[in-house]
Amino acid sequence: MESEHVALKARKVSFSWEETPLHWVPGDPFTTHTINVLHLLLPAGERWFVHVYKQALPLIRDDRLREDVIGFIGQEAMHSQAHDEVLPHLREQGLDPTPYTAQVDWFFEKLLGDRTLPPGRARRWWLLERVALIAAIEHYTAFLGDWVLNAAELDRRGADPTMLDLLRWHGAEEVEHRSVAFDLFTHVDGSYRRRARTWATAFAAIVFLWQRGSRFFMANDPTLVNGKASLKEFHLSGRRGTLPTTGAMLKSIPRYLSRAYHPSHEFSTAQAVAYLAGSPAALAAQKAEQSAKGVA
Repeated sequence: MESEHVALKARKVSFSWEETPLHWVPGDPFTTHTINVLHLLLPAGERWFVHVYKQALPLIRDDRLREDVIGFIGQEAMHSQAHDEVLPHLREQGLDPTPYTAQVDWFFEKLLGDRTLPPGRARRWWLLERVALIAAIEHYTAFLGDWVLNAAELDRRGADPTMLDLLRWHGAEEVEHRSVAFDLFTHVDGSYRRRARTWATAFAAIVFLWQRGSRFFMANDPTLVNGKASLKEFHLSGRRGTLPTTGAMLKSIPRYLSRAYHPSHEFSTAQAVAYLAGSPAALAAQKAEQSAKGVA
């Protein structure tokens, strides 16, 4: 268990997508597009995180947790913006994600959005349900963040360095702030029944939206004929090391459902912080900011 506490902050980043090819994992459109789903899911999802957490702030009675949640909000807002900036690049390469992103927007803004509920118990119940859902989702974003930080096979296969940096910068921050969502849920509620129920909802939604997104990309890739996505190909890609393994994903389930679970028991804050200190996009943003100050 890592006991050190890291003050969370939003880091500015600067990415340039002009040199990133459509299939940024060379010769592997399936892996490319399975990971590309992140660019479609995360902007809407993380805007939703921020919206819900701003509503939850008045419930927080612990000063350090409040600071963590404010830092979390800043990081998630930056993640949403960074992934959003990939979408014009996809359109330029003949892949318009609008039909799919419209469905994702509906899911977060309508299905999981604010409801017209009377003040009091009903409104609080819906807020706590969404806080618990975010805790379950963050279990998987940290899992994916740790995976991509250690996915050496992507480097061996010549994956585009800019895309890898985006994924690893984001993944490192997910590992860095992995305890915040669970700590907030525990602070405002902590019901094990709610934790288990919302985990099932979150897991089903992630699987459904992800497979739908990868199928959308494969079917609409202008360079593919009859492009298809399948669970078999996902499993094989996991065995090759270009995607998470099915076994590792399944093993993550009982960990989250354990009554002794806490995110700090998993992954490495030190590894995450070390990557963030050397991220090319973060360093480029720092250099640009310093140059601007010099001109001013």
